[in-house]
Amino acid sequence: MVLVRSFRGSNGCHSGFLYTSTATVLIKETGKTQSLSSDISAAFQNIGFAPSNTNVNNELISMRSPALAMEVVRRLNLDVSYANKGFFRSTTLYGSSLPLRVEMVKPSSDVDKAWSFTVTPLGKGNFSLSEFMFDGDDVGGQCRISFNDSSVETPIGSVRIVPTSFYNDETCVEPVYVSHNTVYGAAKGLSSNLTVSLVDEKATVLGLSYSDVSTQRARDILNMLITVYNENWVKDKNQVAVSTSYFINERLAVIERELSDVEENISSYRSENLISADMGDASRYMEQIDKANVAILDLSNRRYMAQHVKDYLLRDSGNKQLLPALSMNNSTIADLISEYNDKLLQRNALAANSSVNNPLVADMDTALNALSRALVVSIENELLTLDAQIQSQQDYENEAISQISSNPKRLQYLISVERQQKVKESLYLYLLQKREENELSQAFTAYNTRVITPPISQNVPTSPVTRNILLVAFALGIMIPVVVIFVQEYMNTTVRGKKDLENIVSMPFLGEIPVYDPSHKRKGFKNLRLARQKHQDVQTVVVKEGSRNVINEAFRVLRTNLEFMRNNDNAKVMTVTSYNPGSGKSFTTINMAVSLAIKQKKVLVIDGDLRHYSISSYVGLPPLGLADYLAKRADDIDNLLVKDSKLPSLHILPVGSIPPNPTELLMGSRMERVINDVRDKYDYVFIDCPPVDMMADTSIIEKLADSTIFIVRVGKLERSMLSQLENDYQNKKLKNMALVLNGTVGGRGRYGYRYGYGYGYGYSDYYDNKK
Repeated sequence: MVLVRSFRGSNGCHSGFLYTSTATVLIKETGKTQSLSSDISAAFQNIGFAPSNTNVNNELISMRSPALAMEVVRRLNLDVSYANKGFFRSTTLYGSSLPLRVEMVKPSSDVDKAWSFTVTPLGKGNFSLSEFMFDGDDVGGQCRISFNDSSVETPIGSVRIVPTSFYNDETCVEPVYVSHNTVYGAAKGLSSNLTVSLVDEKATVLGLSYSDVSTQRARDILNMLITVYNENWVKDKNQVAVSTSYFINERLAVIERELSDVEENISSYRSENLISADMGDASRYMEQIDKANVAILDLSNRRYMAQHVKDYLLRDSGNKQLLPALSMNNSTIADLISEYNDKLLQRNALAANSSVNNPLVADMDTALNALSRALVVSIENELLTLDAQIQSQQDYENEAISQISSNPKRLQYLISVERQQKVKESLYLYLLQKREENELSQAFTAYNTRVITPPISQNVPTSPVTRNILLVAFALGIMIPVVVIFVQEYMNTTVRGKKDLENIVSMPFLGEIPVYDPSHKRKGFKNLRLARQKHQDVQTVVVKEGSRNVINEAFRVLRTNLEFMRNNDNAKVMTVTSYNPGSGKSFTTINMAVSLAIKQKKVLVIDGDLRHYSISSYVGLPPLGLADYLAKRADDIDNLLVKDSKLPSLHILPVGSIPPNPTELLMGSRMERVINDVRDKYDYVFIDCPPVDMMADTSIIEKLADSTIFIVRVGKLERSMLSQLENDYQNKKLKNMALVLNGTVGGRGRYGYRYGYGYGYGYSDYYDNKK
């Protein structure tokens, strides 16, 4: 049986909701009770049953003890649970919802093992048993059984199905899952759901609460817990009385035999010496003798009791037995005996709930040994005092006897024997009285608790709390995106915006190009990502004449800054490159050229990337181009130019045929001839080059150009590369470098989402294939 299932069910309640039942119990302070009259209280104190103060903390621990929980489990049969299996969760059956009970008649092996099976009603008191589990293993098997039939053997042993008073053949149609747990396991589950605490530090009131899916079962558990606790408390308190009763009965039997022997001796002596019962007139000396006898009787009784308590203590000192609570008219000894018994009861209770190896038990054993030694010393002093008093009374008696010199010696002997008889009679009557008082004290032992508030259940489930779940879900809904964004930003090592360039790169800054969103409506993180995915492989000219959107304004700013950057009119040829592919070089080049062409500037765009022809894709990949001219398959460069009818001042020189040796072609004289020919014909010449660090093409072309436009793409270039970019600028690795920041989001100068156009080059795939 699964323990949670055993304690997570209810009368029609789903096993997901827990209800809490509570009760309050007053622990009586017996040392301060005023319910008995002073005479009765004094009488009980006289026989050694003065009530001691109750330590409420000890009772609180006792209320939560495993032994108490196990007894509650046994009495309520909580080691066996019943449930109806549902689609999402099971429904526990208890009380009025339980139609039947299962009794184990003869287990197949260890009775304290966990087992379970399913009872399926077949109608008219017949059932099918299946899905047997034993000690966590599936043992299989299936059989039929009827009510009160114990002859059917199952894989776990002989069982009997018993109907409850709530059984109805018409309503009992669903299968019942029966599971059994060990008593210890069930008690452990009970203790985990039980809470016992002080209601107020200044009061002796305990608050009990128990959480369960069944409100009826929770109330039954609390009621049974209080009942078992009261019974154990009464049993514990009566241990002293039981020990005293055993001692009194033992001594009565011995004294009865001794008294019988003394009486027979007196009768025989009188018969042999013909002494009558009347021994003459009482005289002054006889009265003196009688008084001495009375005193000696009392002192002898006290000495007898003290001696036997000492012998009992020495005899049972190693067994930790309770001392008989008998009064000896010595308050010190009586208090020590009461204290010894109280500590012994506490020690035994603590050892029962833990073990004899507990350090607290060892400390209490040490205290008990010290009390035992103190008692022995006190009783020995009391015996010395009593012996001295008895000797004094005997001297007083002997003095009176010596005055009766005329009496025969046999009369003197008879007096001595009769005195022994009176001592025995007095002691015998004393013990009979104490026995009756001891039995009376047991009858007067009352419960230690009073229920202030009986167990009551809440109608509102205490777990799970819907409000808390919603609050947690709301908090997680806010925290998770924040954490994800924070982690992404923290783990992002690429350039995020213009601020990352400040104080690191000192080269001229031409401008920044925002992310292009063709719908002009998408906003936010998700929609920008969708925009990038949708246009990942699309080459787009976004600059339009008369358009006032953000990206057009950005290219106008770039155009203006580019015009200011030119040192003279002869600085016309510009290479466009970057460190890594996918930075948007072709996109920036073609749109920058369009922006200048709209302003009636004569612009030529040369596709200098002979391996990937990105610019050529804007004009439909013509079959002839720069590569054919460099390879001497075409002689007139003007015939290779692609012109736009809408923008006649914009010309494009495509790649044409993809050459197998682009580097060798670029190093030839024809490339320099192309640059020199177009320099005088156009206001601006843009050469779209490959990434500068990936191949030598850019370095070859850059020597023929006047300046370099370096593209840094947000989210592409590692920030650690900015220092290298600055070194290249300071060392003039490329001519007249100027920087363009591409792919920014959220306005100028702000950090934004790292999404862009996706105009990647795919150089790695190209060169892998070439290898």
